[in-house]
Amino acid sequence: MSLEREVEQQLKVIEKSVETLLPREELARKLARSVNTGKPLRVKLGIDPSAPELTLGHAVVLRKLRQFQDLGHLAVLVVGDFTARIGDPSGRTKAREPLSPQAIAENMKTYREQAFRILDPARTEVRYNSEWLSQLTFADVLTLTAHYTVARMLEREDFANRFREGSPISLMEFLYPLAQAYDSVAVEADVELGGSDQHFNLLVGRDIQMAYGQEPQVILTMPLLLGTDGVRKMSKSWGNYIGIAEPPEEQFGKLMAIPDELMPQYFQLLTDLAWEDVANLHPKEAKKKLAWCIVAQLHGVEEADRAQAHFERVFEMEKPPEVLPDVRVGHLLDGEGQASLVELLVASGLVVSKSEARRLLAQGGIWLDGEKVPAHQDRVAVRPGMILRVGRRRFARLVL
Repeated sequence: MSLEREVEQQLKVIEKSVETLLPREELARKLARSVNTGKPLRVKLGIDPSAPELTLGHAVVLRKLRQFQDLGHLAVLVVGDFTARIGDPSGRTKAREPLSPQAIAENMKTYREQAFRILDPARTEVRYNSEWLSQLTFADVLTLTAHYTVARMLEREDFANRFREGSPISLMEFLYPLAQAYDSVAVEADVELGGSDQHFNLLVGRDIQMAYGQEPQVILTMPLLLGTDGVRKMSKSWGNYIGIAEPPEEQFGKLMAIPDELMPQYFQLLTDLAWEDVANLHPKEAKKKLAWCIVAQLHGVEEADRAQAHFERVFEMEKPPEVLPDVRVGHLLDGEGQASLVELLVASGLVVSKSEARRLLAQGGIWLDGEKVPAHQDRVAVRPGMILRVGRRRFARLVL
């Protein structure tokens, strides 16, 4: 195969579903050099540990990073344990609350395991940016800041809006794009990936690399995945997320509940199937295919089959799951074999508090042996083997 043809084939894979690729001709040159020398490109993705769970929103860029790996390149996953102390101001209308070192350490405990559900560990270099950022002296920081101007920072839309509205912008927030850019210097990135909200930060990385005498990285941004509400981007903060490491049944059920209009984007960004190939199916069948593909990618084919069977048994045939947790409740019964439903719910672990139990009961969200419990009823007669259900997905079997 000719060099030109191989480069074009790689570009075709890389460009699929991409929102921005700049500059394309630079990437073509880097790819040609990689083919000629046999040296893989270093493709960087930064993730700040602002929450303990990676979501399907992260999966969008992780999948693109995996495509680079499949083409023979090296993924450089930078966990922003130091930049998380600043907080990414991207898309924010006010400053983030900085995370404590303890919260950061807790959040990133399982990042490696979660990311490797998609990435190839053999072609991944995992780095933590505290390795270099914590070593910078004040003189080093002054040198870094000298390479960028306030005017350039205010070209960034969210900063510009806040400045125009008189909303405070701390100098620490200005340091975030510079710190992320210095990450690219430290790992010598050839390419950096990110969501579309990272466009500005990635461009700063190009400038800072050139200031430090390096060849600038090519930037590649992916569309932001809408959350399960179909309104805002997927985020733990909004509660509209699906976690990469959530149990298969949870993932399958949440995906079956997304609005129909989200399916084209989810197929495009989270699977290898084209929406056109499934668009003629009944929406429920198309959504099952979507859910199966995503669960299979993250948990394997057998778990995807089990998750689909679970969904069909519980939500279509309206039967309890085949496997249920047993909860001992004999100590809650009075002399007549009755117990407080609120106490049963808390003891079962199906709710986290009595107040949540009372709220769900008032909303008609509690079933006992398939019968909805009236909102005004608290005490219920308990028999061994009764099935307690909360909402559509939470079940437990009561044993004495």
